[in-house]
This record gives sequence, structure tokens and C-alpha cells, in this order.
Amino acid sequence: MSAGGTIAAAAQPRTLAPFGRRPARVAAVDDHGAYRVVWASDPDGPRDPRPGQFYMLAAVANWGGGEGERPYLSRAFSHCRVVPEREDPTGPRLGFMLDAVGPGTERLAALEPGEGLWIVGPLGLGFRAPAHGRALLVGGGIGTAPILALADELGRSAAVLLGFRSAAHAAVRSLFAAEPQLATDDGSAGRRALVTDLLQAELDRDPGATVFACGPPPMLEAVRALCAARGVDAQLALESGMACGYGACFGCVVPTRSGFVRLCLDGPVLDAAELDTALFEGAGL
Repeated sequence: MSAGGTIAAAAQPRTLAPFGRRPARVAAVDDHGAYRVVWASDPDGPRDPRPGQFYMLAAVANWGGGEGERPYLSRAFSHCRVVPEREDPTGPRLGFMLDAVGPGTERLAALEPGEGLWIVGPLGLGFRAPAHGRALLVGGGIGTAPILALADELGRSAAVLLGFRSAAHAAVRSLFAAEPQLATDDGSAGRRALVTDLLQAELDRDPGATVFACGPPPMLEAVRALCAARGVDAQLALESGMACGYGACFGCVVPTRSGFVRLCLDGPVLDAAELDTALFEGAGL
């Protein structure tokens, strides 16, 4: 895509998904410390999903075949990277960053090259291009995934701030083109601090920046409160329980200052100024 095309695409927060679910195939699997990245060939999907949009994923084999028929419902994941078609003759590849913490993520993290994957997406609204100032990209834990996709789009002009539990989780920082600023809970990599400490220091230096963040709810609430106190524009990629991904189940309804919205349709990226809090019921599910 030309530079002009990239800028035009960045102004649009939603790329429309094809109707229904479609088959994809696992092309590769990479381990990055505590996380695993599954690369899925998606020849029938859109070439330009927006950073912050998400996909509903389910393994073709043995999905719903475990104890209690779990996992049963598809799982929502933001893509972390798109490898363009020109670099892969089988079609564009989507990267999904996984942390095996439950029956769904465990099954998806166990996928091997050649196995099948059901995909629905891209869904929801992604990040919008910054209207002014420098972009500060803030990621926490597995919430690093859409931040990586946004960093790929914005390039080295954006500052990337990442927070993790430990060095094992921080290994995914190697996926970024430029070395990000890093904080860990135990100090085993980068600075022993919270990622919001890094953000506060950056905003002290550049109060006109625009913040883009994704991570666990307490982190997002701290980002929201910090930006609200300083009058800084911020976009937050939120997470809530999703069963369908396209607005039918109302499982991802969250409160905003303008009323209740469905994250799968009106998010998952919302303006921080629209929220009284990022700590709503169901957050982080």
C-alpha cells in the first residue's frame, strides 16, 4: 500500500468483515517468552484490518470436545500484526498473541502449523489516527497485541511504552521495530515500575501528545485518570466478555457518559473522555 493509502486507511476506524465465518490455516507458531504468536493465513479476509479491531477465533478440530464441552464459544483476539500478501504467496497472514490461561486460549495456543482455524472478522472499531501531536502507545501484558499493530502503522514517530509482569512476558518487545520503553513488576527487565509511571514522565515532557492504550482494566483506568487530569486525548482498547462479536448477544455492554454501548460494535476502542471509569462489570473477561 502506498503511503497515501496507509494514511487514508488510518483515518477509518473500521474495516468491514466478510459475512460469516471462514476457514484459515495456521502457517507458523512462534514462542516469545511467556506468550505464543499464532500466524494464520487468511486469503479470503480483508487486507487492511485496523489496529484495535478484533477477530473471533475457534480451532477447527477438538473445539467443544473437552471437559464440559469447553471451549464452546469462539474467543475474541485483536491481531498483533498483518504480514502483507506480497510477503506471503498464500495470502496475508494475521498474527495473534496468546497467553494460555483457560480452555479456549490453551487450545488455540496448542495449534500447530497446518491445523485449521475458524475466523470471523475483523470486527469492531479500531484506533483512529492521531489528530495532533506525537502518539504515545501504551501496552500492558497481552494488551500489547493491538499496540504492536498500531506501532507498525505509525512507524518510529510514535513512542512505545510497555509494562509486563516479568522478563518472560516482556520477551515480545523484540517484535517492535524500535526498542520500546519497558517496565516490569519485578524489575527483571527494564525499569521496576508501572507502565503508567513511564507514561507520566512522557506527558511531563510532551503534554500535547495523544495516548493510545490497551491492557488490563486497572492499567486502563490509571491511564484514563491520568489523561483526564491533564486534559490529554486518549483512546482505550477495552475488553469485556463476548459471545458473538457482532452485537446480537449484548454480552459486552459497558457504560459510557453517553449511555450503554456494545464494545463489539461501538468499540473495543473508545475515547477515554467518554468513560467515567474503565473498571466496569465484566471488564477483563
